[in-house]
Amino acid sequence: MKPPQPLKSNWRYAELTNTAFPRGRTAHCSPWKSPSAARARRRCFGPVLVCFLFGLAAPVANLGAGNEPPSGFVALFNGRDLSGWKVPEGDNGHWKVLDGVIDYDAQSEAKADKSLWTDREFDNFVLQVDWRIKETPYVNPNVYYILPDGSHARDVQGKEMKLALPDSDSGILLRGSGKYQVNIWCWPIGSGEMYGIRMDAKMPPELRAAVTPRTQADRPAGEWNHFEITVRGNTVAVMLNGKSVIPGARIPGLPSRGRIGLQHHGGKRDGNWNSPPSLLQFKNIFIKELDN
Repeated sequence: MKPPQPLKSNWRYAELTNTAFPRGRTAHCSPWKSPSAARARRRCFGPVLVCFLFGLAAPVANLGAGNEPPSGFVALFNGRDLSGWKVPEGDNGHWKVLDGVIDYDAQSEAKADKSLWTDREFDNFVLQVDWRIKETPYVNPNVYYILPDGSHARDVQGKEMKLALPDSDSGILLRGSGKYQVNIWCWPIGSGEMYGIRMDAKMPPELRAAVTPRTQADRPAGEWNHFEITVRGNTVAVMLNGKSVIPGARIPGLPSRGRIGLQHHGGKRDGNWNSPPSLLQFKNIFIKELDN
């Protein structure tokens, strides 16, 4: 493998995927010059005016466009603002809503916890969330080669094998604790693992294997991914883009109830990233609460 090259904004593993990203397209209206222009304008803008007036009268709980929950689910994010979420004190606008999605630049100015948490607590639930890594400006020199049992591969001298790869990092935090996160990152093992459990040497080997992804189901950086996370009792199951990456792992010590969080990760030193930043966006965050 060639050494990593200077990064572009939405390059994930350029050496591994060689993926090209389509350019965005913008729809717009052109001026009308036909004799029926007035009637056409009325046909075009009439519905817009009706929608605008309806929007003024609609309750604030209404969801933004394209943010409709599936049957049985309710939205945790309304597509317009961070109502229902606890923004870190002193964040100073780094967690924000941009074009109908939750956008984070990994530079929260909060002095304490920088992650974004729901106001409400939950116990048993199915959580759906769409997420995407915006860019990967940091080359992580410590990407371990993770084996299916959750351990790190070693070379013939017994030294852990590491790669240097473009990396960004975040996760979905479960039941109010950063230890119990469903990871989002750019490592070859894929997203969906429970890093805090896999890396805990006190956990039994079979559990560390159970929280290691069964398959790499991530889409290239810049594209949207879809999580479905089921938490019932102390069991966590994770689907990523329709594939089962964690079929069901029983997690000892998992709190019985707590908030759901979107993880902060990364930092800068002298203006440069010194660890993988959580340069992510989130949307379509829906939850279905389950019976105990």
